[in-house]
Order: sequence, then C-alpha cells, then structure tokens
Amino acid sequence: MTSFDSAVVAAVTAHMNGDHTADNLLIVRAFAEPEATAARMTGLDGESGEWIADVAGSQRTVRVPWLGPVTDRASIRTEVVALYRAACDELGVAPNEH
Repeated sequence: MTSFDSAVVAAVTAHMNGDHTADNLLIVRAFAEPEATAARMTGLDGESGEWIADVAGSQRTVRVPWLGPVTDRASIRTEVVALYRAACDELGVAPNEH
C-alpha cells in the first residue's frame, strides 16, 4: 500500500475541506453513507480516501476505495475527480466543472 507524507495528506484534506465540501458529501453519500448530512476528508493512502460522515446525529469514519491506482500526488487529484464524477453518476447529479 502506498502511503503519503503527512504534508501531502494535510494539503489534500485542507483543499478538499476548504474548497470541495459538497463534493466530499456526494462521494460519501454515493459510496458509503447515503444518509450523511455532512462529510469531511480526514486522510488517504494508495488504496482509498477517508472521511468522517455525520449520520443520524453521530460521526462515522468511512473509507472509499479509489477507482484507479494512486501512487503519487498527481494521481490523488485524478482519483478524487474520478470519485466525484462517479458519485454524481450514481446519485443522478450533474457534475460541476471545477
């Protein structure tokens, strides 16, 4: 399993939680917790992203596997976008052009 330097994980999660809060929620609803009301990204590795989802008044940690390989920082972005687009398809939501 590929792991990433803590600075890379911090940068990715800060970006996702600062600029893509709605995307986080779509990904979590589509692939882990359909009833989630909020989600924030808390980590990632070469296999999956990790989020904390608010569900029915409690928080749950969920992991969503990447759709393709994640081996470097550039591939993280590629796979987050792929998950977002797949989540939009799954939920019948038109994707935003980021």
